[in-house]
This record gives sequence, structure tokens and C-alpha cells, in this order.
Amino acid sequence: MAGPDQAFWQQRFETGQTGWDRGAPHPQLAAWLSEGLLGKGQRIVVPGCGRGHELAVLAREGLDVTGLDYTPAAVDSARARLKDEHLPGRIEQADVLAWRPDQPLDLVYEQTCLCALHPDQWTTYAEQLQRWLKPGGRLLALFMQARRDESELGQVIGPPYHCDINAVRALFPLALWKWPAPPYVQRPHERGWFELAVVLERR
Repeated sequence: MAGPDQAFWQQRFETGQTGWDRGAPHPQLAAWLSEGLLGKGQRIVVPGCGRGHELAVLAREGLDVTGLDYTPAAVDSARARLKDEHLPGRIEQADVLAWRPDQPLDLVYEQTCLCALHPDQWTTYAEQLQRWLKPGGRLLALFMQARRDESELGQVIGPPYHCDINAVRALFPLALWKWPAPPYVQRPHERGWFELAVVLERR
């Protein structure tokens, strides 16, 4: 398999090498909630949920929450978080490239999963997201902009992998997804990168 495997991520969680983790929910989630894009009772999945910061927020807001991660340490941490806060929600240890919901979803919150997957796997992942959502369902995405100088020479470096907006447009084509007009909100990352906040609607 191209890119980091389960053992890679397990080791990161076990040793605390989780520099992508803010230690709190992503600030864009609060903005989307204030815009009314997520509502009580909606079925939402968070692929690559990590320690579950966003899961806790979504559960408190009354959404029907499922978190996915294939790293045992992340799953244990997210489950413990919901249990400690007495919040409902399901955490599944699963491969996002193979997982299927039992019924179509209203929402997918995509924050760190795409940029953690090797680009060779992106097409499969994008097809998965399209399958998961019901028509009219929303993909709330934070596309990581982590370009490196080595990219000029064709090198593919990550994680996080740079989610070039042109590549992302090809992954989520207009024939299958409704795109809002740019410009998109930029959310800074402490490592000098930033994320583009984009909400797509499945056709």
C-alpha cells in the first residue's frame, strides 16, 4: 500500500507525535455550526476522527455521530473522550477505503483524512464519500494546502499531502458535486500551511 500504514499512525499516537492535533475542535466547525449547516438528528461521519475533538462537539449539538479511524490508539482515545463526557456516538475501527454506512448519510466532516492518505488512494476515497452521502448531502471539507519546494520536481511528500485545488476539483467533479464559488475561507495551520474550507453538495 502506498503511503503510511496503520503501524505508522499507531506509533504516532503512542509516542505523542500528533502535531496535526490542535488539542481542541477545529475553529471552522464552530463557523459551520453558526451558519446552520449541521443540525440536530442529522447523520454525520468523521473519517480519520483521531482523538475525537469534533465528535464531542457534534454529539453535544445533537447530531447522530459516527467516527472512523483505523488506528487502535486513536479509536481508544475517541471512545474514552465520549464516555468521559457522557456523550452518545459510535467509534469504529475501520479502513475508510472499504467502510460502508448502513444507510446514506446527511453529512461527512472531512478534516484530516484526505491529506493523510497517499494521493494514489484519493480516487478510491472520493468515490467512497460520494457513495456514503445521500443526494443533497454535504461534504464539509478542509483541504490542506501543504505545498513543498520538492513538488516542483514531481516528488510526492507527506503526510500531510498537499491537496492542490485543481486536483481536488478533479476528484470531486461538477458532474457529481455542487461547488460554491471561490474565494474560500483560509484557516491557518501552525506549521505555516493553511486549509481551504469548502462545503460541497452531492448531486
